[in-house]
Amino acid sequence: MEGTESRSGTSSVVADWSLVFWTVCSVLLPVLITLWCSFQRSRRRVLIQDIFRKSKHDWHYTDLFGQPSYCCVCTQHILQGAFCNCCGLRVSEGCLKKADQLFLCKEIMMRSNGGAHSSMPHHWIRGNVPLCSCCMICKQQCGTQPKLCDYRCAWCQCTVHDECMMDCLKTEECTFGEFRDLIIPPYYLSTINQIRKDKRSDYEKVVPFCRKHWMPVIILANTRSGNNMGETLLGEFKILLNPVQVFDLSKIAPAKALQLCTLLPYNAVRVLVCGGDGTVGWVLDAIDEMKIKGQERYIPQVAILPLGTGNDLSNTLGWGAGYAGEVPVEQILRNVMEADGVKLDRWKVQVTNKGYYNLRKPKVFTMNNYFSIGPDALMALNFHAHREKTPSLFSSRIINKAVYFFYGTKDCLVQECKDLNKKVELELDGERIELPNLEGIIVLNIGYWGGGCRLWEGMGDEPYSLARYDDGLLEVVGVHGSFHCAQIQVKLANPVRLGQAHTVRLILKSSKMPMQVDGEPWAQGPCTVTITHKTHALMLYHLGEQTDDDASSMSEQDPTREQTDEDV
Repeated sequence: MEGTESRSGTSSVVADWSLVFWTVCSVLLPVLITLWCSFQRSRRRVLIQDIFRKSKHDWHYTDLFGQPSYCCVCTQHILQGAFCNCCGLRVSEGCLKKADQLFLCKEIMMRSNGGAHSSMPHHWIRGNVPLCSCCMICKQQCGTQPKLCDYRCAWCQCTVHDECMMDCLKTEECTFGEFRDLIIPPYYLSTINQIRKDKRSDYEKVVPFCRKHWMPVIILANTRSGNNMGETLLGEFKILLNPVQVFDLSKIAPAKALQLCTLLPYNAVRVLVCGGDGTVGWVLDAIDEMKIKGQERYIPQVAILPLGTGNDLSNTLGWGAGYAGEVPVEQILRNVMEADGVKLDRWKVQVTNKGYYNLRKPKVFTMNNYFSIGPDALMALNFHAHREKTPSLFSSRIINKAVYFFYGTKDCLVQECKDLNKKVELELDGERIELPNLEGIIVLNIGYWGGGCRLWEGMGDEPYSLARYDDGLLEVVGVHGSFHCAQIQVKLANPVRLGQAHTVRLILKSSKMPMQVDGEPWAQGPCTVTITHKTHALMLYHLGEQTDDDASSMSEQDPTREQTDEDV
C-alpha cells in the first residue's frame, strides 16, 4: 500500500511540474517570439535607414502602395516596399540595395559641353507607369498588363510600350514635357555654377534650350500645416520638377530656399507656397529680407496652395478656401503658369506699451490679412494655447474648426470682451471715431475673414464698395460678440462699419484684452496700436471657379496687370 501511494504521489508531482512547465512555455514562447520579431524588425529598419542615408535616391518606405506596383529589380508584384520621391522607382525591401546600385536617380545638376543651350536624353524608368497614360508612339494606353511593363521618362513624364521602345528613343532629346517652362534643367545649374566660378553675374543671358516663356517655379511646402498633406505634395512635385526646386520648410528656412532666385533670370521666378496664411506670411517676410539685401531684381511672384485652417488670403487671391487632394498636382502647376500678377498691400502693426518710461521697445508685426481685438482674437488665443499643449490632436482642418466652434460657443455665454467701447479709443487717419456698444474691432486688408466670410460687404444689401487688397486702404468694422460673428458668417447680419483709412490708431486704455495679427494671438495690456502701410508684395491671382461674391468683386478689381520690380 505504501509503495502504491508513493508511486501515485510521485506521478502527481510529475504531472503538476509538467503542467507548470507547459504553462510557462505557453506564456513565454509568444513573448520570446514577439521580442525576436521586434528585434529583427528594428534591425531591418536600421539597415534600411542606412541604405536611405547613403543613397542618391530619395527613398521612402511604405507599408502599402496606393496602386498595383511591381518591383523594378525582381519584377514581382509587391504590396509594401520603398519608392523614390524623385524618379518614381518602386522596389521590394529585399531588392532595395540592388536597386540602389543598378538605377540612377534624377540628376539635379549635369555637366554639358554645349553650355546652357544643351539638351539631355530621356531618363527612362521601367514599369509602374501612371494610370491612364498613353504611349507617345502608338497613342494607346500604357500599363494595362498585370506585370512590370512599359517605360516612363522621369523628366517629361512621357510613356512608351515595351514593344514601341526603339533604340532611337533611348538617346532621343528630352523636351521636359508639358511643364518645360517651370522646370530648371540640370545643365542650366551646371552652367550657372561655371559662370560663378568665372566671377560673372550675367545669369539673364543664360536661357535654357527652347524656352521662350521660361518661368521657373520654386515649391515651398510646410509639412506641418493644416491637414498634413505637405509630405505627399513634396513627393509629387519632385516627380514632375527638378528636385532642387522643391523645399520642405520644416527643414530649411524660406530665406535660404529663396536664394535660388538669385541664380535665375530677373522677374521670371514664381513661388508656390503650400501651407496656411501663416506660412505665406513667413515667406513674404523672407522676400522683404531680399529687398533689404538689395536683391529687388530677383523678387518672385507668389502663388498659394491652401493647406491651413482659415486660408483667407488664398481665398481672396482665387486659390480656394482649402486643398484636400481633390485637384491633381499637374493642374495646380497649370494654374500657376496661367495666373496673373497682382500687388498685395502689407502693413506695419506697431504695439507700444503704456508706462515703463518708454524703456521697452515696441512690438512690430507685419500684417497681410487683418488685425483684431475682441472675441475672434480670444478664440484664436484659446485655440493656440490648446494646440501648444497637445499638437498631435490638431492634424485635421475639421478638428481645428470644431475647436474654434467650441471656444466661440463658450464666449457667447461668458462674454469676456464686453464693453470694449469703454476700454478703447479708435482713430482713423487722425480722426476720433465714436464707438457704439461693441465687443470687438477688426481691421481688414483683404476681402475674406474668418475662414471665408466677406466681412466688409456683409449681406451685400447696402451700397458699400468692395474691399480691395491693393488700394492702400484698410476697412475697419465692429462686432457685438461671438454670436454676431456667427450671424455675419452665415449672412444673417451685417458688421458695424466704422470706416476706411490709410492709418489706424487704437488706444487700449485699461485692462488686458486679446489681440491677433493674421491668426497669431496674444494677451495685451494697456497700449497704443498703430497700423501704417509698409510695402507691396507681388502675388499671383488665379482666375478659377468663382462664387457670386467673387464675380462681383472681380468686376471692380482688375488683377490682370503684370507687376515689375518697379512696383515694389
